Amino acid sequence: MSDSSFLSRWSRRKAAVREGMPVPAEPAPPAVADAVPATSGAAPEAPQVPAPTLEDVAALRPGDEIGRFVARGVDESVKRAALKTLFADPHFNVMDGLDIYIDDYSKPDPIPPEILRQLRQAETLGLFEPTDEERAAAQAAAAAAGPADVPPAAPAEFAESGETADTTDIPAPVETPQQTVSQSAEQGPQDPHKCA
Repeated sequence: MSDSSFLSRWSRRKAAVREGMPVPAEPAPPAVADAVPATSGAAPEAPQVPAPTLEDVAALRPGDEIGRFVARGVDESVKRAALKTLFADPHFNVMDGLDIYIDDYSKPDPIPPEILRQLRQAETLGLFEPTDEERAAAQAAAAAAGPADVPPAAPAEFAESGETADTTDIPAPVETPQQTVSQSAEQGPQDPHKCA
């Protein structure tokens, strides 16, 4: 059947429905003639292969063809045994790495010691002894800062008269708890979430 005959038939039926005329019945498709000539008698059939059994499955090896074991009409237990043999092949047991649930997440990855040494918390806790380079850097920094025993410079009024000021007798101002409370009351309430 060609497209033109289909389209012309469809067009005629559509026009008939639009005009309200009865739609002609579809012609029956032509009967397909038997491919086997009638003179030969009975049609030759393929030889019947017996359905595979569990003994045949036992002879299977991974990688063998299992098409006949999973064909229609084969017993379900034979199909399952054949598929079990097929998937016993180590080729099918390789994980592809895309499954995120295959790792054991109960074992954490330890932080490498080189990175752990760089953390401030490790330095605060004293987890590592300082290396020779760190000791040398600390000594160089202390030497660059200068000696700590140098007395502070004398105020200008004593410098003119030539006298030296004795700063050891001057007491440092001491804040009392009452002053601290009154100062915080003057400043008002502080927002604990506000960063300075």
